Amino acid sequence: MSDDIRPATAADVPAVKAVTDAAYRPYIARIGLRPMPMDRDHAADVAEGRVFVVGDPVTGVLVLVPHEDHLFVESVAVHPDAHGRGVGRRLLEFVDEHACELGLFEVQLYTNAMMWENRKLYPKFGYEAVERRAEGPYDRVRFRKRLAPPSGH
Repeated sequence: MSDDIRPATAADVPAVKAVTDAAYRPYIARIGLRPMPMDRDHAADVAEGRVFVVGDPVTGVLVLVPHEDHLFVESVAVHPDAHGRGVGRRLLEFVDEHACELGLFEVQLYTNAMMWENRKLYPKFGYEAVERRAEGPYDRVRFRKRLAPPSGH
């Protein structure tokens, strides 16, 4: 399996949907509804350059949305068959690299409060929980990670 993370292409859209659905499907019963990433317009996200993939076949997917002052991680999805292989770690490392390349030195993301695995995982990668709030039917915990600008910046 290649660990080169690359921008997704239109040909990747079915794999992006398949990996996203497989990654989030287990949470449906726990949170009582479909996680939002499952219902995104994957083709539109790919066309807008927001989606990055890893693996051949694709085993990991990132959806990243740059804002003026931070990079927002819309989704991190790793196919269950690839768990334990470092795919998620590599994707989160790429998020930091990509943010810095864009001149953004903060990364934000949120996870459903019922996805306790994520709530334990993100602090291990330097994220701090900064807010918990209900948004519609979703109980979300927002995380933030501040990145050090390169020297001379």
